[in-house]
Amino acid sequence: MRRNGSIGSDRPPTHQFTRSHLAIVVGFALMSLVPAIGLAQESVVVRAVMVKGALPAEDPTAAAWEDAQEAEFPLSPQVHWRERIQEVTVKAVKVRALHDGKELAILLEYEDPTEDPDDAAALEFMVGDKKAHFAHGQPMAQVEGGPVNIWYWKNKENKAVDMNAKGFGTLKAQEHQDVKAKGVYQNGRWRVVFSRTLTTEHREEDTQFKPGEFTSIAFAIWDGKKLESGDLKEKGSQKAVSSWWYFRAEPPPDYSPYLYAALAVGLAAGFQFVVIRQLKKKGAAR
Repeated sequence: MRRNGSIGSDRPPTHQFTRSHLAIVVGFALMSLVPAIGLAQESVVVRAVMVKGALPAEDPTAAAWEDAQEAEFPLSPQVHWRERIQEVTVKAVKVRALHDGKELAILLEYEDPTEDPDDAAALEFMVGDKKAHFAHGQPMAQVEGGPVNIWYWKNKENKAVDMNAKGFGTLKAQEHQDVKAKGVYQNGRWRVVFSRTLTTEHREEDTQFKPGEFTSIAFAIWDGKKLESGDLKEKGSQKAVSSWWYFRAEPPPDYSPYLYAALAVGLAAGFQFVVIRQLKKKGAAR
């Protein structure tokens, strides 16, 4: 006579039955930990991670920046306005960002062979829900004009200017100045940090950042080197620019998937214990 669970039995061994069910349950539980496919690629998104403690809002060289996620964006000559140049010095910019739930800090890092008083950099954002072209909000084809919010920094003053535009020739500094900026030049490389509160009282002029939501961001860089002619290499609309990319202030971490996974594993273990106990009782009864 053959016993249940022995070699040649008509039924599978008890341990094989319970482990197979456990594997299925645990598998589904662990799947909840895998990031969803189809999220925007990291290379086209500036992600400002939420941190505890003080932000390095006035220190472009702070060690905290090394732990921030980096994204790199290509730059090319501005070609939408008649005053343009064919070649620019800066071909790419690396961007990092952090926030603490109230204030936001964005770091630009790029190579520049020389430090010059007129070296400059800027960030650009859309204002509100209205779509705007990255070229100062200039009306283009089917895209209506601005407004855009521009954060501008120049080495000469080493501070920020908070500005608005709604097309070429409309750039104007705001009466209120909410943005701060500071740049440091080291070893042929600029590091410039911009900072501002996530939200302001001036919703018609300032971009508002809500954690968890995507907004558009663009970059501009000027090489302020003075040429032999006395002219600046890059100035005004003669600059390196990017198109719109994405920016997102990350919400606080959500640990619920881990809790659900732990709960599923616990339920699976309990299920295994109950099944084994019942099968042992049935085997003993026989």
